[in-house]
Amino acid sequence: MKRFLSGAGLLCTTTILFSQSIVQPNYGLKSHETLEINKIEMTGESTLIYLTVENRIKSGYFCADKNIFIVYPDGKKSKLISSSGIPVCPEKYFFRSAGEKLYFTLTFPALKPGTGWIDLVEECSENCFYFYGVTLDTGLNKLLDDIFSRASKGKPSDNVVLFKTVIDSIGSLDRGIEGLLYINIVNAALEDADNVNASVWYRRLASSNAPRAGRYIKYLNDKGIKF
Repeated sequence: MKRFLSGAGLLCTTTILFSQSIVQPNYGLKSHETLEINKIEMTGESTLIYLTVENRIKSGYFCADKNIFIVYPDGKKSKLISSSGIPVCPEKYFFRSAGEKLYFTLTFPALKPGTGWIDLVEECSENCFYFYGVTLDTGLNKLLDDIFSRASKGKPSDNVVLFKTVIDSIGSLDRGIEGLLYINIVNAALEDADNVNASVWYRRLASSNAPRAGRYIKYLNDKGIKF
């Protein structure tokens, strides 16, 4: 997984300033391997999401449906206003070569004040993209980046403890990226050859109130991890 969590500073209240930019925000899960959120700009008038997708196949193409939504933690949706740099499906952008990147921007209404995280979801007939648990708090994103770096260098057994500390810290708070932490614990336990602990945390995720917990369980199942 791309990101890891920190146990420090997670209990702060998130507030979106009048004008704020988040560069490479952390997220829990995404649909397309080469699709990335480069930046999110939030103002009192609009929300701009800058994305990149890289082509890795011959004769590849990409498009964005007009039905793209920001989904709030309470499930309410905010629909796409406009897009630039990318065709609206069924029109397509055809890549000229493998490795070519397409940069595009999605514009939405201004976010509700106090929004700490969102999902970005395309609703279409096939190959729809999504990002779940996109973190909007600047300080939290910095902490996540730091922990990701630490975890990439740590021992699996140490990472289990590190991630568990965060779970204990956030308690029942509604964090969109919470499911990712469970996944990291399960993976770290398996890397440590501790199937019993991996099973315990797998079942905790399945019974947790983490947003989209079922999606994270499916991710593990698709990787052949099931208890």
